[in-house]
Amino acid sequence: MADPKIEALFRPKSVAVIGASGKPGKIGYAIMKNLVDYGYEGKIYAVNVKGGEIEISGRKFPVYKSILDVPDEVDMAVIVVPAKFVPQVVEECGQKGVKVLPIISSGFGELGEEGKKVEQQLVETAHKYGMRILGPNIFGVVYTPEKLNATFGPTDVLPGPLALISQSGALGIALMGWTILEKVGLSAVVSVGNKSDIDDADLLEYFKEDENTRAILIYMEGVKDGRRFMEVAKDVSMVKPIVVIKAGRSERGAKAAASHTGSLAGSDKVFDAAFKQSGVIRAYTIGEAFDYARTLSNLPEPEGENLVILTNGGGIGVMATDAAEEAGLHLYDNLEDLKVFANHMPPFGSYKNPVDLTGMAGAESYEGAIRDALANPNMHSIAVLYCQTAVLDPRDLADIVIREYNESGRKKPLVVAIVGGIEAKEAIDRLNEEGIPAYPEPERAIKALAALYRWSRWKKKQKKE
Repeated sequence: MADPKIEALFRPKSVAVIGASGKPGKIGYAIMKNLVDYGYEGKIYAVNVKGGEIEISGRKFPVYKSILDVPDEVDMAVIVVPAKFVPQVVEECGQKGVKVLPIISSGFGELGEEGKKVEQQLVETAHKYGMRILGPNIFGVVYTPEKLNATFGPTDVLPGPLALISQSGALGIALMGWTILEKVGLSAVVSVGNKSDIDDADLLEYFKEDENTRAILIYMEGVKDGRRFMEVAKDVSMVKPIVVIKAGRSERGAKAAASHTGSLAGSDKVFDAAFKQSGVIRAYTIGEAFDYARTLSNLPEPEGENLVILTNGGGIGVMATDAAEEAGLHLYDNLEDLKVFANHMPPFGSYKNPVDLTGMAGAESYEGAIRDALANPNMHSIAVLYCQTAVLDPRDLADIVIREYNESGRKKPLVVAIVGGIEAKEAIDRLNEEGIPAYPEPERAIKALAALYRWSRWKKKQKKE
């Protein structure tokens, strides 16, 4: 069961920013501004020993000198004061009855033993009052269903079904920006930093129950309690897929991770084996992680192994076939069933899988072929590939795919790859905004589909055992 105090991290009725500022360029200003501009509807309180009043995006806020001066209850207090003042602030938050504390401030466990001791004391103080701590050394937390953006990262995060957990602050902020550019919709972004208290396992338990999250992506450098993480991950993987980018794979990388967030990276082989056992899908690059996250957070599980590839170019069809073979995907080869595609191609086309609709394929060819593939119960997953030609504008193809997929009830996994210029990029964005995973290269589409198959097969195996 998820801790109800962690619920307050995502659905707080009120938020205080301790170290709030009216000066642009200050972190205490950026967090206040994001709370206001992203549309958070709960109460926002500014706290700073200087007192006075600040104005953020046209709204005026009285500044309380201490959290204890705030007249109402406070669910969450975001702490942005220098490290030396944090212990006192945590004590006051406890007296106030705050539930959860995201501590942005750095200068703790990542600096070495002395900092770790202070960090431990913060956790002891928090637990004495029944509070939980997120961090320290973080950039904040986002939960899009509640319009909560308590970070100093980008403001305009796109809502969607993927939760992102990052141990690195700068990388986490950059990834937020990247998801906006790449049209990846997020339910949550959580910066965990030093993981002094709330860790990945706690968050996984929360997201398992969260109806707004369908998949979870974690950037991880190390774990404090490996056994608990694996037990929770295995339990959560039975319901929702987890993708992990595990950094610190090399010996030097592991040392760098230790100095970065004070975490033990451990042997990579151990992590690898543990991930496989717990159904965690491992990604080796950021691009790969998001490619997988697209299919895992948007598509239904396949009902069988038969993949059909529809293409207008022999070349990309062959490349996709190679990628499918390497990834352990099965290309459907029943020619009686595949013959239906002959209706949508010239006589010199090939309805053998990969189905080559030829370079002459226009809107009608694709429309008919996609509709037939979606309707056939023996075709369990579909990859639609397109090389940009003058015959069909990629954006029109995107509209066809969206319409046909929605009308079919989205019961099968379907991925798209469009190779081409600016129009191709626009088409890919349009598809991704609609929750249909689309990529600029055929291999990426196939590998992302394979990640969905890997997770689905793992689950089936667990149920048998």
